[in-house]
Amino acid sequence: MSVVINDKPRRPRAQYWRWPFSRQITLSLGTLAVILALWWMVAALQLISPLFLPPPGQVLQKLLTIAGPQGFMDATLWQHLAASLTRIVVALLAAVLLGIPVGIAMGLSPTIRGILDPIIELYRPVPPLAYLPLMVIWFGIGETSKILLIYLAIFAPVAMSALAGVKSAQQVRIRAAQSLGASRAQVLWFVILPGALPEILTGLRIGLGVGWSTLVAAELIAATRGLGFMVQSAGEFLATDVVLAGIAVIAVIAFILELGLRALQRRLTPWHGEVQ
Repeated sequence: MSVVINDKPRRPRAQYWRWPFSRQITLSLGTLAVILALWWMVAALQLISPLFLPPPGQVLQKLLTIAGPQGFMDATLWQHLAASLTRIVVALLAAVLLGIPVGIAMGLSPTIRGILDPIIELYRPVPPLAYLPLMVIWFGIGETSKILLIYLAIFAPVAMSALAGVKSAQQVRIRAAQSLGASRAQVLWFVILPGALPEILTGLRIGLGVGWSTLVAAELIAATRGLGFMVQSAGEFLATDVVLAGIAVIAVIAFILELGLRALQRRLTPWHGEVQ
């Protein structure tokens, strides 16, 4: 019996180029490309007056201009951005430091929930513009009233998400920890808080979105810098290109912060969404 051995080397398989992005990201990029193409086409055909819808190139050029030394309304784009980010970050930190403990306390104590729940539920549906005059009357036209307005918009989603997270904690795990001799503080720290963390982070994402939408209203209060102030001032002068540039910057910054919170949520709660 003879065995034939083929010493001919095998040809390596052809390496085909693969699209590096997922289907979801591809669809998102495609949607943005279609929107930009439609915008460019409408502007090129002058279906809408450039006063109301300037072409994308003009908006980009104006964005580069206000980002330079010339700026807009006595401040560059970076100074407006720094002012807005400072207000958002301070309000968000205050909402985290107060909203999360309040939500946890409401979830653990029916008495505290009975006291605070009506207050939060009464003001939560009210648009920030409705209590904007009260902020001015009580706290003046300084930074306090602006930050407080954004804080109130973020506080309710954060507190209610912390409450929902505590209420969703599995009683089986709590009883198991108690049967092993865990104290109330240990049950809270090692059982309830990890279970509530996904809800809390989701509330932060929702609150941050509400905070950005409140930014324009907050910067109506005698502001001299800020993205919302820049957009409002440009609208008064019919500078549509500046308005669109400001809206684009707000959208991009908010999207970057949202992606950061998503990444933080995936890192801190990798089990979230899995069937337990």
